[in-house]
Amino acid sequence: MSDRRAPWIAGLLVAAALVVVIVTTTPWHLIDLPKPDPALDFTSAEIDRQQRFRHALLPWSTTSWVLSVVVPLAIGFSPLGKRLYDVLRLRRWWLAVPVLVAALGLLTSVITLPTDALAEQVTRDYGLSTESWGLWLRDRAVNWLLMSVALIAIALGLIALAKKWRTWWWAPAAIAGAVLVLGVSFAYPVLVEPRFNDFTSMAPGAQRDAFMQLAREDGVPVKDVLVADASKRTTALNAYVSGFGSTRRLVVYDTLLNDATPAQVRLVVAHELGHAAEDDVLHGTLIGTLGAAFAVVLLRLLLGARMADPRRTALLLALIVSGTTLAAPVQNLVSRKIEARADYHSLRLTNDPKDFVEMQHALSVTNISGLEPSAWRYWMFASHPTPPERIAMGRAWGTEHGDPVPPLVK
Repeated sequence: MSDRRAPWIAGLLVAAALVVVIVTTTPWHLIDLPKPDPALDFTSAEIDRQQRFRHALLPWSTTSWVLSVVVPLAIGFSPLGKRLYDVLRLRRWWLAVPVLVAALGLLTSVITLPTDALAEQVTRDYGLSTESWGLWLRDRAVNWLLMSVALIAIALGLIALAKKWRTWWWAPAAIAGAVLVLGVSFAYPVLVEPRFNDFTSMAPGAQRDAFMQLAREDGVPVKDVLVADASKRTTALNAYVSGFGSTRRLVVYDTLLNDATPAQVRLVVAHELGHAAEDDVLHGTLIGTLGAAFAVVLLRLLLGARMADPRRTALLLALIVSGTTLAAPVQNLVSRKIEARADYHSLRLTNDPKDFVEMQHALSVTNISGLEPSAWRYWMFASHPTPPERIAMGRAWGTEHGDPVPPLVK
């Protein structure tokens, strides 16, 4: 196989594998749904509050997102990227690259700081955020540090491999990228999550026993239920599953335990058990490993041997930002289908469509979730179905099983 044809063939094979995995493993259809209608279950006051919140929040959050994309693109796709590398005047490329990566990340964080702060103020005004400004700044610093470490590792690895194997660097890099995604997904619960929250085992009692019994009935091995101290940052209600194998954990927010009814908490936990039962984290990791391998091959096709030039580090970051932005709609589409399956699992496990609908309503009101986002926001940012879509599933499931749920708004 020629050096020129090999990356094209590898790219096509990995892309085909990625498409096959997504198409064959994503639950595209679970149940026929009625048309979602917020007016059936949300009062005019609740709808108005949600609209006012989003009207106040979205200009700032959208501006921050646009800046976070435009800044690295403007630098990376212009001569400015190389000039910034030269300004560093560091003789060792393996010192210059980390400094440049960290500096560009810091620059983006500083540029988006004002609009991020204005968005944060809106969440405070509506009672959604409870964290101090000191904790908010600390979270931003930790996030910048973690992202810098990840991007530095990627940049150093790619450039080092390209320097060693000018033509075939992409082959070991693709394998390394896939292994990196696998490792990060496995280690994330024990290395990253504790940087933002403290986790404690749920205290022994009737509620914990009920959760463990629910897991046993579902055939999902759960050693423990962890409680995150989310209330130091937010009033939002949530739970999640992360990791796989020995690092898999079921986590509930302390706000959920404190502010939701036992029946609603049970349904949320059943939803998370659905993720565990279907190995959704592992499924997402598999897609991520193939995506990482494809991204490396694509870099080879775009940059070739120029990947060995550390002066193109800013261009590399711009290409990474471009790729993740373009991939977001597909990732969110798959995520919404996976989340819908977990909702369906929750309904099957609890056989409680009435409380399911009331739970989705309560979560949406407390979290001030968007009820009818614009089409582009839905495709670009929505990793979960909208609350009316989730309520429609609960109502459809209840009707199909002889337990119809009437509208919550009379």
